[in-house]
Amino acid sequence: MKRLYLASICLLTALTTAAQQGGIDSLQLIKDIRTLSANKFEGRRTGTKGNRLAQFYILDRFKQAGLQPFHRTYEYPFYFMEGEKRVMGTNLYGYIPGKTEDVIVITGHYDHLGIRQREGQADSIYNGADDNASGSAALLSLIRYYQQHPPTHTLIFAALDGEEEGLQGAKAFLQQPPVPLERIKLNINMDMVSRNEKGELYVCGTNHYPALKQYVSRVADSSALKVLMGHDKPEEGSNDWTNQSDHYEFHRKGIPFLYFGVEDHADYHKASDEFERIDPRFYYQAVQTVKTAIDVADGISAGELMRSKVIYKQ
Repeated sequence: MKRLYLASICLLTALTTAAQQGGIDSLQLIKDIRTLSANKFEGRRTGTKGNRLAQFYILDRFKQAGLQPFHRTYEYPFYFMEGEKRVMGTNLYGYIPGKTEDVIVITGHYDHLGIRQREGQADSIYNGADDNASGSAALLSLIRYYQQHPPTHTLIFAALDGEEEGLQGAKAFLQQPPVPLERIKLNINMDMVSRNEKGELYVCGTNHYPALKQYVSRVADSSALKVLMGHDKPEEGSNDWTNQSDHYEFHRKGIPFLYFGVEDHADYHKASDEFERIDPRFYYQAVQTVKTAIDVADGISAGELMRSKVIYKQ
């Protein structure tokens, strides 16, 4: 009860800040993450009923926000093998047109681990509030914001499926992209952005794309959080996040990326990753920080963005 009371106080503070700044709608942000991490969605594992229910919710929010669809649909099914089982995933995406044909793709996967029975564990639903209802709800709030604040570059918002199954949704998106790959100048990916006891939000990618450091520094200077660059060097081993979320598939295509996320916490990939454990104040500030990053990127010419482009070599 004490934790919920403190969370409510933090949320009220965030709401006051939002009203003053005219930024992200924090009330809707919290409603979306609460909904997507509810038991009703059964952990949102790809190919399950709960995952499909999450799709319906996201689709309704796309329509409410007025996101424009490609080819008159937001839904893009794909298939992959899980052992001997053929599984269908579904990416959901649309766009907000800009004044240029250059594209920034903003991503957050909505799938999680589903239901798992573990000995001695009463809770079998892996709700994945931080991983990654947080990124999905952030995506929805950013869509609403940019509908009200039209961008310079075209923004594609993609809720990707199958991340937990090996970045399957990102692979499918880039195998059949909605626009030619040469038009995609940057990927901004969000995966686990709703809690950190130290108030730290990491931005991964500047080691691979040093030309982006100056822009990330501007974002860090204006953020209420401690925004740190890192977790993107091969010598870091398992602490190198380059291949640990959907941005990796963009990187493999030579598309610059910035990945926003937090370091693993005690509830990572556990049934205890629940809505009640998020930090509403941190979460709101993290999404505001991502919004600032999009604003900065949107103000950069395509030529500047692509100066850091490399060809990934396996």
